[in-house]
Order: sequence, then C-alpha cells, then structure tokens
Amino acid sequence: MIDFARVQKELQECSRDMEASGIKVAPKCDNLARLTGTIPGPISSPYEGGTFQIDITLPDGYPFEPPKMQFATKVWHPNISSQSGAICLDILKDQWSPALTLKTALLSVQALLSAPEPDDPQDAVVAQQYLRDHQTFVGTARYWTETFAKTSSLGVEEKVQKLVEMGFPEALVRSALESVGGDENLALEKLCSV
Repeated sequence: MIDFARVQKELQECSRDMEASGIKVAPKCDNLARLTGTIPGPISSPYEGGTFQIDITLPDGYPFEPPKMQFATKVWHPNISSQSGAICLDILKDQWSPALTLKTALLSVQALLSAPEPDDPQDAVVAQQYLRDHQTFVGTARYWTETFAKTSSLGVEEKVQKLVEMGFPEALVRSALESVGGDENLALEKLCSV
C-alpha cells in the first residue's frame, strides 16, 4: 500500500525547495499515485535552458519499491529512450532505497542528463552516436532541447489559435495547454491521444 502521508510530505518538501532546485512534483488530477515531475536542464549541458516533464507512477509498494519514471518530454540521451522516454538509471531499479525520495530520484535523473553512461544505454542508437560522433550528438541533443523542452515564445492566444486551426475544439486546447504548463508540443501530443 502506498504511504500517501509520506507522498504528501515529499510534495510539500519539493514545493518549499522549488526556487532553489528548480525541481517540481505535482499530482496528475487528484490521484497521488500519478504525478508529474519537472526538472530544468543542467547548466553546461546540451539540455541547458530546457524544462523536462517526467511522468511518475508510484507502485503499491512505494516507498519500498522505486517509483516508475519516464520522460514525457522527448530527449536525445543514451540512457533515455528517444521513443518511449524510458530511463535507464540504477536507483529506479535495483539500487532504490526507501531513504530516497521523489526529489532525490529527480535530482539523479537531472544528474544523468549531465553525465551519460553510454556503456549501459537505454537507446543504443544515441549511445553509438555519443561514442563515435560526439559533436553530432551534442548538436542533436541541443536541437531536441530547443524543439521539445523550451516553451515557445508564442503567447497563449497564439498557441490556442494555432492548435484550433489544426481542428481541435478551443476549450479542449485551453485545458490541454494549461495541464502541460503552456508547452505547445506536449499539448499537441495530449490532444492527439484523446
């Protein structure tokens, strides 16, 4: 059974600390077992300036079992699937400890962005590029960050107009944009999956 009192406490700790760490965790809807984590791209990395959303699902055994995390924001990284967003990180598997929290797990994911482990890849294609053609890897990672992890400079009304022109109802567009923090790409993904 999930320890919801602990989850509440962890959410409060994250929100108290958000200004300093940039890490945010919030429930999806009213269900504390389904959360969204947000991490800033590390400075001096190809992910700098990006904001990355991570889907978090807490298993029944949390905190004795690790949270299930995967990137909702597309990211080009050897240890993150460019297709599904799955993350290859030991503390999200066999190295998890109940002493760890959602925040420490997200900090570890953020650290992974800075220090890829291409010898233990989640995405073999990205890992090969990282090892054999590092400059192309850096360029691709920066491009993906610009494309998928940076909020567009368009204002909300322009984003709404653009998505409505694609044939989506305005009310649905507004609620999708709001639920993903104004990220036009994530809103489009959400609208397409409805």
